[in-house]
Amino acid sequence: MGTLYLVRHGQASFGADDYDQLSELGQRQSVRLGQYLRERLGDALHFDAVLTGTLRRQLGTWQGIAEGGGIEAPAPRRAGPPQAASAPSGGSADTPARSVGAHILWPGLNEYDSHAVIAAIHPQPLPKPDTPELYRQHFRLLRDGLAAWMDGRLQPVGMPSYVDFRAGVVGALDHVREHYEGNVLIVSSGGPIATAVAHILDAPAATSIELNLRIRNTAVTEFAFNPKRHHLVTYNTLPHLDAAAFRDWVTYA
Repeated sequence: MGTLYLVRHGQASFGADDYDQLSELGQRQSVRLGQYLRERLGDALHFDAVLTGTLRRQLGTWQGIAEGGGIEAPAPRRAGPPQAASAPSGGSADTPARSVGAHILWPGLNEYDSHAVIAAIHPQPLPKPDTPELYRQHFRLLRDGLAAWMDGRLQPVGMPSYVDFRAGVVGALDHVREHYEGNVLIVSSGGPIATAVAHILDAPAATSIELNLRIRNTAVTEFAFNPKRHHLVTYNTLPHLDAAAFRDWVTYA
């Protein structure tokens, strides 16, 4: 069986004018995850492929993982047929370089637009969620908006339908099953990862909302896969932040 690791991006810039960028802590979380993978897998740290969305926080997380893991990362390529060319080894027979077969940009792994979801259910402008009550209000509205979007009762501006959103995620899972048999890494966001988990568990769409709103930054979800199906092994784990020194590094946004 192959192993698929799904990683949520590091802490982004919640409440800022531009959410789609890693915070300083988000960068450190990403590098630390790469260090952990290097510690765990050593010279066996190799991915047949890395799939990411095109969002900056996702790409920045992958760059941090590669930096921390000492991974040679090829230039990204748009989704399409599997890439046969591997990254240059750069090592020797005694000390093989950690490498990635291909970095595939897969737009179907991009997150939904939370602002568009909230605006569709609450058109009036909202203040920045900079207090506990405003923070709770933000996520109450997001939860209600997601449920309406998934049910087809709401279509946020500029977003795909939920059917198409889900198809983008499932397409990435199918691509992994059909073309790889070793280690594969997906770096995405809470919505697509929660959708992937609900899909392989054959759970209702609403279940993915609960999964999504509890997933932590740089959390690792692990699937075992073969050409026929994926199997859930772990969900939302932070083995790289388990030590006391990283207690304050656990974040949700």
